[in-house]
Amino acid sequence: MSKVVTAEELKAHSSKNDIWLLISGKVYNVTKFIDEHPGGDEVILAESGHDATEAFEDVGHSDEARALLPDMLVGNFEKSEASKLKSAAAAAQEARASAAIEQGSNMMYFVPLTLLGAYFAWRYYSGSM
Repeated sequence: MSKVVTAEELKAHSSKNDIWLLISGKVYNVTKFIDEHPGGDEVILAESGHDATEAFEDVGHSDEARALLPDMLVGNFEKSEASKLKSAAAAAQEARASAAIEQGSNMMYFVPLTLLGAYFAWRYYSGSM
């Protein structure tokens, strides 16, 4: 019988020296592979503590990469814990979106003011020559 992993257990294994990932309802211990990952360890660490299925599938991992997964299997993720995990992932995504909006909002004022300043500088210097 396969081990059942809870959301708390998954989150507890999210350091570079001990990292588990949730992919398609299964939990994998990828600690030994982290230094060999072609995308670097930051990519894997960014997906720790929540469902990494979408990120894993979006990259389009090769058959060779998928063949490594069974040797790293820890167990199945407890289905009743999925709502806890999704809400944490949603909160993290919301925080990133908020930061991006704030940065975009700042640029919305900076660019037009810079152009306006450049226009007046051009008018000032071109009129005095």
